[in-house]
Amino acid sequence: MFYADDEDQEAFRAEIRRFAAKTLAPHYQSDDKAATFRRELALDMAGMGLTGLRIPEQYGGQDATAVIAGVAAEEVGRADFNATYLIINTALISDIIVRNATDEQKAAWLPGIASGETVPCICITEPGHGTDAASLELKAVRDGDGWTLHGEKTSITLGMASDRAVVLARTGGPGARGVSAFWVDLSHPSVTRAPFDDLGSRAIGRASLHFSGTPVGADGLIGNEGDGFVSVMQGFDYSRAIIGLACLGAAQASLDEALQWSRDREAFGKPIGTFQGVAFPLAEQATYVKGARHVCYEALWRKDQDLEHSAEAAMSKFWAPKLSAEVIHQCLLTLGHLGYSTESPVGQRLRDVIGLEIGDGTAQVSKLVISRSLLGRAFAP
Repeated sequence: MFYADDEDQEAFRAEIRRFAAKTLAPHYQSDDKAATFRRELALDMAGMGLTGLRIPEQYGGQDATAVIAGVAAEEVGRADFNATYLIINTALISDIIVRNATDEQKAAWLPGIASGETVPCICITEPGHGTDAASLELKAVRDGDGWTLHGEKTSITLGMASDRAVVLARTGGPGARGVSAFWVDLSHPSVTRAPFDDLGSRAIGRASLHFSGTPVGADGLIGNEGDGFVSVMQGFDYSRAIIGLACLGAAQASLDEALQWSRDREAFGKPIGTFQGVAFPLAEQATYVKGARHVCYEALWRKDQDLEHSAEAAMSKFWAPKLSAEVIHQCLLTLGHLGYSTESPVGQRLRDVIGLEIGDGTAQVSKLVISRSLLGRAFAP
């Protein structure tokens, strides 16, 4: 099995790493302190094709593989972890639209995402329903040829900044088959937003959105009525691997800094890296990071080959964020007082990656998917 990037992937990785270091990294900490989303960020990333990675070329996108989307997330995660949410959101939402929307809908919706003019979000979680998304209560009520939306979505990534949203709403009876997906204009006055004051990822504007009779035309239904839950959940099967690589990018950046510090810092007349107590924990973390990267890229490779990848994506989602928090924590300890200072980005990375131990599927749900794959559904929880 060949584990290295091919020539095109290697060139793409180098290009994105240069862009991220020059354009994104300088804003990582200042955006966090301001706790605001800069619209320039979407345009800068669109200029590199990063918001159109999974969009066909005819709609202004790159038509990139899932593996390339993972490379982009990993390299951007090294420089500005929170900028990866644009890659995660646009890749996931574009995939949902490409697989389920009509040609007319694709032509109307995808170019704006690719150009960075439309910042999208996905609205699933509700105050009473997170993991149990099939039980959501936000209603889509028939109104002429279209619908009106009534209810609340919460913990929405980029909720304060987004222009449009994929919204899951109940159009029928209980359970997953009563749920449909809609493309919704969030600028309508019937949509109100309330921001969260978060521990980390403050720049992404996580929010609650309340829909008070928000209109959606007949052309806003994505796919068939009642198919929304299944079509959206299928997208998470690979976006979770992209999330894993975003976290590992932040972990690798911290590891690189800790390794360099271990060469530069001296104690008792020699570099601290010569002491096993310093070197061995870093060696362990580097080993774990490499292993987790392979799991993530296998999930994305399997996606590109049209192979089953739910278990690998679930492994990526529960392991990589948890591992990244542990790696960054160890790096902070290695850096000592410098790592504990807010002048260092290490502490912010730690706060930020913890959010993805929660968002987009908990570890418990991931382990449920994995156990069912291993044991068979009849013999698993």
